Amino acid sequence: MHIKWIRARRLRNEGTDAERRLWHYLRQRQLAGHKFRRQYPLAGYIVDFVCVPARLVIELDGGQHLDAIDYDRRRTEVLGREGYRVLRFWNDEVLLRTEDVVGEIFRVLEERSRA
Repeated sequence: MHIKWIRARRLRNEGTDAERRLWHYLRQRQLAGHKFRRQYPLAGYIVDFVCVPARLVIELDGGQHLDAIDYDRRRTEVLGREGYRVLRFWNDEVLLRTEDVVGEIFRVLEERSRA
C-alpha cells in the first residue's frame, strides 16, 4: 500500500475534535447529497476533506499552521492548479461556529454546482 494512503488512514483514526465535528455534517452525503472524503491523498498532499465532483477541498487549521503559512499557500496553489477550490477554517471556528462553517461550505458547493 502506498505510504500516503497509510498515513491518511492514520490521520483518519487520529482526527482532531474539529475534524470529528465537521465530519459529522459532511459524512454520508448529508450536505445536499454531496459526497465527501476525509484525510484523502490528492495532488501529493493529504487534504482534510474533499468533495471530488465539486472540486472542493476543506482544510482545518490549528495553531501549528501559524508556522506553516508559506507551506499552506503553496499547497493551496498546487490544488488550485488541479482545479480545486480550497476553503480554510480555523479549528476554533468549527468548534464555536459550526453552523456558520457548514453554511459557508454549502454556499460554495451550490455556487460550484451552478458553474
